[in-house]
Amino acid sequence: MKKQWFQVVQIAAVYVGTVVGAGFATGREIVEFFTQYGVYGMFGILLCGYFFMHLGSKIMIISKRIGANSYQDLNFFLFGKSCGTVVNLFMLVVLFGVTSVMLSGAGAIFEEQLNLSSRFGVMLTIALTLIAMSFGSKGLFSVNIIVVPMLILFSVLVAASSFDAHSAKSLMSGHSSFKWIISAVSYAAFNLAMAEAVLVPLAKEIEDERTAKWGGIAGGAILTFILLSSHFALSSLRDVISYDIPMAEVMKASVFSFFIIYILVIYGEVFTSVIGNLFGLERHLISVVPLPGMMIIALLLCGAFFISLIDYSSLIAVLYPVFGYMSLIFLLLLMVRKAPPSGNENKF
Repeated sequence: MKKQWFQVVQIAAVYVGTVVGAGFATGREIVEFFTQYGVYGMFGILLCGYFFMHLGSKIMIISKRIGANSYQDLNFFLFGKSCGTVVNLFMLVVLFGVTSVMLSGAGAIFEEQLNLSSRFGVMLTIALTLIAMSFGSKGLFSVNIIVVPMLILFSVLVAASSFDAHSAKSLMSGHSSFKWIISAVSYAAFNLAMAEAVLVPLAKEIEDERTAKWGGIAGGAILTFILLSSHFALSSLRDVISYDIPMAEVMKASVFSFFIIYILVIYGEVFTSVIGNLFGLERHLISVVPLPGMMIIALLLCGAFFISLIDYSSLIAVLYPVFGYMSLIFLLLLMVRKAPPSGNENKF
């Protein structure tokens, strides 16, 4: 029983670590998708949290029952063989692109916040990634078990120190358009599609289906809690929509000593996103490329390193909207498709 609950915690930590990224820690994407809508943003987070808990666990249950090895198999189940092939190819490009952007982000943290070389930051991140990935899923679990509690602690500290009367007033404001619903659904769809790359192979490694199910539910609940805490903290800022890094402004106005924690959290979130994406990519590519897993990871990191040195924003500007639309279809199919009966492995 203790082993099962520990596995639930591990799955939840990996789920959280994969969804969050630099945009999450800076607060920018939380403002964009939720905080600008005031009290309706809070409702949006609760709606998004339902999707994270319900559909995150459903991804793992379906994957477990069809015997999926990677996101490729789940997409075949949801989209069919023909459309699934196109979706898988596109996901490969997007996941690789996001990994490259995250490496670039790691370099920017070292250069802008620590006054060190961005190249050094990228190379250090690659080295740490290779070390973590050499342990396989154990490395993935270990990193997230360290980073995610730090993220939760940071969210609670900042929310507790910054929430005041103005925050409460801001929180209760907001216009009653339906944009907050679209925003919440879009956010859930995109992040669930990204998390699919990690949740599917994780489900295969968990013996008990109930453990996988509760790991998805726990991860979704933690994500909801962190989103709500950040939403409360960001509500303390006047004109919050005008800031590029709103969480930094919250810290300046509350407790500056959180700065070091803040930098560690941002870097930790970038790092967990990198290893989560690589874990999913490796599990997909190992079935089609006749190379050892670590060699695939090394080649992916080598390619991502060179791409991280150039201006990648234009490509992402094209990929992200298209991936967003695909994610909405993924969310819809995931909601309507029923999980096959237990024991129907490999029948899709």
